[in-house]
Amino acid sequence: MAAATKDDGARVVDLRSDTLTQPSAPMKEAMVAAPLGDDVFGEDPTVMALQEKVARLLAKEAALFVPTGTMGNLICVLNHCRIRGSEVLLGNLSHIHVWEQGGISQLGGVHPRTLKNLPDGTFSLEELRQLVRGDNPHWPVTSLVCVENTHNMVGGRVLPLSWMDELGATCRELGLPLHMDGARLLNAATALGVPAARLVRDCDSVSVCLSKGLGAPVGSVVAGTKDFIRGALRLRKALGGGMRQAGLLAAAGIYALDHGLPKLAQDHAHVRTIAQAVSDLGSKVIKVDLEGVQTNILLLECDLKYVGPEQVCKRLSEVTEEERAATGKEVIVRILPMTASSVRLVVHCNISPEDIPIVVEKLIYVIREFERE
Repeated sequence: MAAATKDDGARVVDLRSDTLTQPSAPMKEAMVAAPLGDDVFGEDPTVMALQEKVARLLAKEAALFVPTGTMGNLICVLNHCRIRGSEVLLGNLSHIHVWEQGGISQLGGVHPRTLKNLPDGTFSLEELRQLVRGDNPHWPVTSLVCVENTHNMVGGRVLPLSWMDELGATCRELGLPLHMDGARLLNAATALGVPAARLVRDCDSVSVCLSKGLGAPVGSVVAGTKDFIRGALRLRKALGGGMRQAGLLAAAGIYALDHGLPKLAQDHAHVRTIAQAVSDLGSKVIKVDLEGVQTNILLLECDLKYVGPEQVCKRLSEVTEEERAATGKEVIVRILPMTASSVRLVVHCNISPEDIPIVVEKLIYVIREFERE
């Protein structure tokens, strides 16, 4: 099967991640116009405005701008786990555990102990209770619980609010602080139709990304009490996260919150359209769990008897001669393998409504092609 794998002349729709967003012209204008100062001296007015804005949004006492979500999570874990040999309890599929290079262990001497993530991103609170260490000199000291909302590895699902309330009560009873990796927290709030502050009411710390679906080019914000943020500031400096005239970047974050946040629901609707089309196809080769489609992430499950994730991604990145003749189009859709049997696509603010039917047509064509093989 001859294939054209180059992008030349083809329309490319890149759904690999919502980190691919490009700043819009108005966002760039806001960045250029931002008043600046030295943030390491605490003198950048635009950084301070962003931090105050996020603290209000999350109903926390204070917030701190950091370069990345990974650094934000690391700062929060290290700030809660000041004693080396501390232990954090977190889901086995969580971003902190799977995708952040074990930084909490490398740099902080913090021991991760995992709970099995359930299909909805939660974990058993009974298992949580069982894993809390007693006072024994042979064991690490259980010091923190971490959750992720939305949960990337289970397809962008939103943690149920009732479960979060129960988790918060359990952590208070156990005397353990609770940190939320809220990289896509605002997607979760949008999906539930509640203020973001409600989702982190029982969290002692939270990190929120500005550089995913909201469209900013760089940056995350961590939030908590004033005392917690004082400690986070020291850790940010130690990790090399002091960025001087960072208002240039903070201005993009402010613009993203003002203009990107109201558009997240559209991203969710686009994903639902794609998922529904795949579901309606009724394919035995590639399937979708419609119940699990809640935000801007979609997982497509491959039946490995017919096709694997790498094959699907490769085929979607090609335009065959047969396809060109049948459709009259040259379309490339970029997605990523996620697990041994699934692929992930992510819709974001740079994907237009006109892109969605094109993606659907390409997916259906490729799925039917695999069915014939």
